[in-house]
Amino acid sequence: MVSRPPQYCPRCGSPLETITFESRERKRCSPCGAVIWHNPVPCAGVAVVDRSRAEPAVLCVERGVPPGIGEWTLPGGHMEIDENPETTAARELEEETGVSVDPDALEILDATALPPQNGKHVTMIHYVVDRAHTEGEPAAGSDASAARFWTPAEFDTADEIFRPIHEDRFRTVADRSE
Repeated sequence: MVSRPPQYCPRCGSPLETITFESRERKRCSPCGAVIWHNPVPCAGVAVVDRSRAEPAVLCVERGVPPGIGEWTLPGGHMEIDENPETTAARELEEETGVSVDPDALEILDATALPPQNGKHVTMIHYVVDRAHTEGEPAAGSDASAARFWTPAEFDTADEIFRPIHEDRFRTVADRSE
């Protein structure tokens, strides 16, 4: 299994051929016979909603590393081998914002397949939690250059860019909170 379209066999290094297998185009290694599965990468994230304000605000991070440097997004990232999705979401939240949450406090929002980037497909599991169930103050960490709460109205008047793949979720969570 690989996360990007393969050109060579990860087992023996031979060039791959395209075949039809199980009604789909797949890559196969002729010398060793391996079918190389191109599968999505599992990721998880969490929207922390602060309902103590006049208008609900959502904790966001400004990306400090590619892809999307300078774009705002919801905290999240790749699952580790020993994690379940809610543990990943809680870990990524703390790494990127300094805000911590018990994974058991997270409510699943949805799961979606994100548009592929450079052949990498991601399946994202999104969670939501009320700010009252978290601890700590937002501060940029890990791969973020900033972390703060935004309301949709504040964001609309700011000279900032939201990552297109996460903006709808940001607005949906804020609207759902009212």
